[in-house]
This record gives sequence, C-alpha cells and structure tokens, in this order.
Amino acid sequence: MKKGCLFGTLGIIILLSLFLGYYFYTGINQTEKPMEWTNPFISDIYKKTVATGSIKPRKEVHIKPQVSGIVEKIYTEAGQIVKKGQKIAKIKLIPSPVNINNAESSVELARIRSKEAQRELSRQKSLNTQNLDIQQTKVSYDQAKLEEERQKNMLAEGLISQQAYQLAVVDLEVKKAAFENAQISSTASLKQFEAEVDIRAQELEAAINNLQLLREGASKNSKQVSNVVTSTVQGMILDMPIEEGMSVIERNNFNEGTSIALIADMNSLIFEGKVDESDVGKLKEGMQLKLKVGAIEDEEFDASLEHISPKGVLEEGTVKFEIRAAIQPKSSTFLRAGYSASGDIILAEKKQVVSIKERDIIFQNDSTLVAIKKGENEVEKKLVKTGLSDGINIEILQGLDTTSTIQVLN
Repeated sequence: MKKGCLFGTLGIIILLSLFLGYYFYTGINQTEKPMEWTNPFISDIYKKTVATGSIKPRKEVHIKPQVSGIVEKIYTEAGQIVKKGQKIAKIKLIPSPVNINNAESSVELARIRSKEAQRELSRQKSLNTQNLDIQQTKVSYDQAKLEEERQKNMLAEGLISQQAYQLAVVDLEVKKAAFENAQISSTASLKQFEAEVDIRAQELEAAINNLQLLREGASKNSKQVSNVVTSTVQGMILDMPIEEGMSVIERNNFNEGTSIALIADMNSLIFEGKVDESDVGKLKEGMQLKLKVGAIEDEEFDASLEHISPKGVLEEGTVKFEIRAAIQPKSSTFLRAGYSASGDIILAEKKQVVSIKERDIIFQNDSTLVAIKKGENEVEKKLVKTGLSDGINIEILQGLDTTSTIQVLN
C-alpha cells in the first residue's frame, strides 16, 4: 500500500514537471516577436527645464486711509477697473475731545507765528526802503572814492608815489565790493522774510483745515488729507477686504494702516517660479518661456526671462532659485492673479534635424551605435554621432539619413 502511494506521488511529480517544461518552452517561442524597423525622421528638438510658480501682477498697490474712523460708504467692488483719483470709500471720523483741543491749539499757535512773520517782514521792508542796512558800507564806499580822487591829484602833482596811490585804489575796490555785497544781502534777506511769511501762512491754513476735518469730516482744500479714500493708481481692484461699518486705522509712522483695496495693473503680468540648482547655471536673462496655466487648458503663453535670483532657498532638501519672467498678454484670454503655472525654459534647440528615438540607441562603452537592417532578419551595428536630445528624440549628426532603416529596440 505504501509503495503504491509512493509510486503514484512520483508519477504525479513527473507529469507536472513535463507539463511545466512544455509550458515554458511554448511560452518562450510565443513571446518571440518579429523584428520591427523604422526610419530616421526630421524634427525639432528642444532641451528644456521646468519652473513651477504662479501668475502675479508686476505692480500691486495697497490703498490705505489717511484718517482713522468707520467705513461709511463703499463706492467700488472687486473686479472693477478704476482710474487714478477715483473714489473708493468714505470714512466717517469719530474725533476725540483731546484731538479737537490739540487741533485748536495748533491753529492758535500757527496764527501767532504768521503774525510774527508779517511784522518781521514789515520791519525788513522799512530798513530796505531807507537803506539803513547798507548805510554804513555806502558811507565807507563814498569816503574811499573821495580819498582815491585826492590821492590821484597828489600823484599828478608829484606829492606821493605810485605805490601810495595804488593802496588807495585797492581800498576803493574793497569798499565797493563790500557795498555791493551789502546790497545783495539786503535783497536776499527781504526775500527770505517773504518766504517765511508764505510758510507760516501755509502752516496756518493746514492747521485750520485739520481742525475743520476733525469737526466736520471733510476739508475745503482738496489737497489736504480727506476722509474720502481715492485710488492712487489706475488698474483693477483685486480685493476689497472691508465692509461698511468696519473700523479702519490710518497709515502713519507707527502703524501700517488698514488696507481698503488692493489694485493692480492686469495688463502687466509676470510669472514667478523656482528652478532647481542643477539648472540655474544654464539660465540667462532673455531666454524664452512657454507657460502652461493650470486653469486654462490647451493654451500656452509666451514669456521672457528677466530676473534670476542670486540667492537660493533650501526647500524639501533641495536648493531652489527664484526666477521672474514678463508675460506677453493675449487679448483673447484673461489671466487672473494667482493662477498656478509651469514654465518650460528652452535651454537649447535644433530645428529640422535628422532624428531617431533615443530608445533605438545602443550605448557600448564610449560609443553610440544603431542596428542597421542588412536582411530580412539580419542587422549590423553602425557607429553614429549624436547631438541634442530631449529625452525622447535624439539628433543624429553623422552616420544616418532619412533613407536608412534601423531596428526598433524597445
């Protein structure tokens, strides 16, 4: 019984071995495929690197109020095109008694300074009219002229030497220069007092306008600070992070202020992205980019590289360098700020060159070869010289033309 089981088991094992051998033998024969052939072709080859980033306006401006208060009215909304000076929002002022008191004190002080400047100007005009400020130098100049005339007569009569007369001439020139300088100084001093009066008058006007602004919420002089916020540039409103009734803080030296609106020129867009350090050494300003925007399918945008950061940033274990490229806009497509995009940067290009698939290249030691068709199922390895490759197609410089037939290896 035991011998029968043993022989049966051995028989099953032998049958299985024969079956597996037959299966693998026929499988190998079935997987053998006939040789495939192809011909070199003419194509454009580009070697490129990819930068990922986003679309941004070249210039973004945060509009901030010059006064603190509560947003009383909003005149615009996000997406609207505004012109320079156009109203955006109106701020309702909530003045404190302390601010009103300080403003009133500033008006009184400015008024006193203005009156004092006018009095000084009147005094200077009186001195200038009567020539009191140049009288001493004028007397000295007149005396020097008389002395020079007297010395001249004495020289003619032979009573003094030529050297003594020259001393009188030099003294006359010195006194004349002093008199002319005094006249110039008198005129300049009068103009200085006139300018001082103008400055004090402007200070008084500014103090009055500031007091009026605190009391009434608006100023008569449009050049002064106002509770109406206007656009400082022309462009599109990208964001308005305020609502009516919100409190806002003015911009000053100690506070950045509340942003009323973000305005940008959407006709001047840039692509900001990052490239790996292995590729940044191959980049130069002026290189062309092909941008693909994630939100816009089947469309490319041209851009020109204009900035390469001199400093890299470590991100996820690799060093990245920031780049910036100017986008050439298309009138048919509107690009929104913040779109994610990828840019293909052309490092090198060859147009209309003989090419083959890189898969068909045989790399042997330091040589590159291809399998040339010699018969129905016969090949011969031939040495070729290759050029630029994009990872799929490779340029053939020597060894092949479009009439050659080569084996498809993979």
